[in-house]
Amino acid sequence: MLSYALKRTGLAVVITAISLILLISMIQFIPGDPAAVLLGPLASPAMREAFRQQMGLDQPAIVQILRFFGRVLTGDLGTDVLTNRSVLITVVEQLPYTLALIATSIGWSALLGIPLGCFAAVYRGSLADRIVGVLSVSSIALPAFVVAVYSLLLFSVKLGWFPTIGAGDQGAPLDQLHHLVLPSLAVGLGWVGYLARMVRASMLEVLSENHIRMARAFGLTERTITYQYALKIAIIPTVVILGMGVGNMISSAVFAEIVFARPGVGKLIFDSIATRNYPVVMGAVMITTGFYVLSTLIADLIAAGLDPRVRSAL
Repeated sequence: MLSYALKRTGLAVVITAISLILLISMIQFIPGDPAAVLLGPLASPAMREAFRQQMGLDQPAIVQILRFFGRVLTGDLGTDVLTNRSVLITVVEQLPYTLALIATSIGWSALLGIPLGCFAAVYRGSLADRIVGVLSVSSIALPAFVVAVYSLLLFSVKLGWFPTIGAGDQGAPLDQLHHLVLPSLAVGLGWVGYLARMVRASMLEVLSENHIRMARAFGLTERTITYQYALKIAIIPTVVILGMGVGNMISSAVFAEIVFARPGVGKLIFDSIATRNYPVVMGAVMITTGFYVLSTLIADLIAAGLDPRVRSAL
């Protein structure tokens, strides 16, 4: 297990480095002059050139990459060119809002999707199974931004059940939770159907194995077989998918944070791209990439702990 963990950790570091290299390289192709956007149309060519030198945009991409990694190794993600604050502080201030949104979305979607998948597998071919299948596929097909816009119009504007914008008052957990309901619905709804389909497929495969037939032969109840034996094995692919789903939810959180005017890393990246604030873009993407890779690593380690066969796959 230790050898597997070390290999996965090394692979995670490599993936993070490659992602950042691709990010910095792609920034070179974004249309628009950052100096012109940030300084405005009245800035002189000399001022723009000085600003480019200050940001390091006059250097080749390889030099920018090496400089960025050099700063990262010292814990310096750069300086926000608009506020002159540390990028690390700026991102860390926004990170809890995004993490709360993702955690809430994962929590309620797993609590609903996993039991639905088990139910559909146990009653395979029944009317209930077909209904769950239709609802699952329908929820998967709905984009996060569509759910965000229509839930805002229906539950906030028309019915007035939930707040329209914001993240709630600091120090008021119930108010913050109230503000999380609709954004987490937009981010997590598609994952309810995805988890239900994944668990159903895994459960059907496990329920057809020999040790399950043996358990039935010994007279164990279907409830005991389903939840104490089959689900422990069938849940392994779902754990891995949930770890990978964190990255997908981060991208979905961008739409939710924009539609509901919530603070968060997704909205920070969106606003920074619009203003060509590249230090903030690179710092925020580096932290979210690291978080995504870390969640995937943790999911892989949990899966390896539940099923020793996974350790031999790497």
